[in-house]
Amino acid sequence: MTADGTRPDWFEEIVEAAKRIRGEDISQFLPPADGSARESAVLMLFSDGPEGPDLLLTERSHTMRSHPGQVSFPGGRLDAGETVEEAALREAWEETGLDPAGVDVVGRLPALWIPFSNHAVVPVIAWWREPSPVTTRSLEEVHAVYRVPLEELKDPAHRIQVGAPGRSGWLMPAFLIGPEKDVILWGFTGGIINRFFTYLGWISEIPDAPIKELPEYMLQGRERNRP
Repeated sequence: MTADGTRPDWFEEIVEAAKRIRGEDISQFLPPADGSARESAVLMLFSDGPEGPDLLLTERSHTMRSHPGQVSFPGGRLDAGETVEEAALREAWEETGLDPAGVDVVGRLPALWIPFSNHAVVPVIAWWREPSPVTTRSLEEVHAVYRVPLEELKDPAHRIQVGAPGRSGWLMPAFLIGPEKDVILWGFTGGIINRFFTYLGWISEIPDAPIKELPEYMLQGRERNRP
């Protein structure tokens, strides 16, 4: 634990790494210098959960027009006058019912760019000091909410590579999550976790990880938007 006894040492590693890491350490896509990208924020919420250290993630509705079924951090566009921290907490409350009063925001990662939608996304790092109940507040937007143990994300047995069925030319690292380990964490969010955890020294690349094809419904609007 830290000196004040409130946050564990493993989380302090995250806080310190966030101060040093550069955008290019996480993604090849960085926001355009002219500021034309739409501002967005996501919440990277860590806690000491019932199964050990964990990370809050959501699975988008399978019927959404954009990124159906994709596992993501809670988050979305900034409202007028909002900071990225305020937007990340608001979106988490809207999507999962998270009580922001129990959350300590401690830092942020550099802004990253999603070229296809022209969004500049800032991952906001936070500590879940007083965990509150979370659930799917709107099934039209969120299919499921997960508190994913960090040890499961680190476990090589849950690491895969994904590609598109019947297509060639790209593969990307991904994770299997959920109670049955049948939910694929990939794309923008999977890329952040993969690169950040590698930067922390928690995981290493697995070039021969098993390859799994993505279901077609997850690829809608996504082929042009790979991280």
